[in-house]
Amino acid sequence: MTPNKTDGAPGGPAQGAVPAPFLRLRQICLVARELDAVVQDLCAVFGVQVCHRDPEVGQFGLHNALMPFGQQFLEVVAPVREGTTAGRYLERRGGDGGYMVILDSEALPRWRTHVADIGVRIAAPLALGDYEGMQLHPRDTGGALLEINTTLNGSDLDGPYWPAGAHWQQHVSTARVAGFAGAVLQSTQPQALAERWSRILQRPVRHSGRQWETAVDNAVLRFAPETDGRGEGLAAVVLRTHDAAAIRATAQARGLPVETNSVMVCGVRFVLAED
Repeated sequence: MTPNKTDGAPGGPAQGAVPAPFLRLRQICLVARELDAVVQDLCAVFGVQVCHRDPEVGQFGLHNALMPFGQQFLEVVAPVREGTTAGRYLERRGGDGGYMVILDSEALPRWRTHVADIGVRIAAPLALGDYEGMQLHPRDTGGALLEINTTLNGSDLDGPYWPAGAHWQQHVSTARVAGFAGAVLQSTQPQALAERWSRILQRPVRHSGRQWETAVDNAVLRFAPETDGRGEGLAAVVLRTHDAAAIRATAQARGLPVETNSVMVCGVRFVLAED
């Protein structure tokens, strides 16, 4: 989650030299009723550390924590008051689960133009200093909240990424997890959802078994039939792992659901793929 502010300089990081175009899966956001217990599970199971807690999300009635998964980030948000959007989402989906898919890109002007051209609304324009972002209207995207953002000099994956704080690099631990290989969004109409996201992201969609998928530069977004009765949403995250056995063992010791190739934390299935 990122602040809904507009006190950055007009144009922000879009000005100056523009690196080669990119579109990357940079961050996944989960929503939980209780923040601390979920963060403790995530850090223990995946061997990661909290790099940042953003006080700005308080304006949304939330508190949060971000953890680096290699050069990408897992965020958890939780309500601290009644009547929040996140709280209503928890009610609608019946508990903790996936919340947002967050992509980063080289600059936002072309994305603003594109989404306007195809009739997708920007629900929240975001700006703070060297950071800009736009959260797209969930009724126009479906599947999950979708954000595209940019940070000045953020083309380097080891460089600045504003939502993760100024010193995120000091908290990276990759003994168990190297990063995200993709995400799975479930729907009663997965093909239609895939085609909608493909149009928004300007990436082709292809059929693969019972799923549809579209790729960004560093990950694959998959769209699958809903099977758990929780409705449309972010159902799974595919991880690039270095030690899946340790992940499974820790999850089992903490009483979390474990399968041969996945563990369940915060209502989300984490699929364990080799790096």
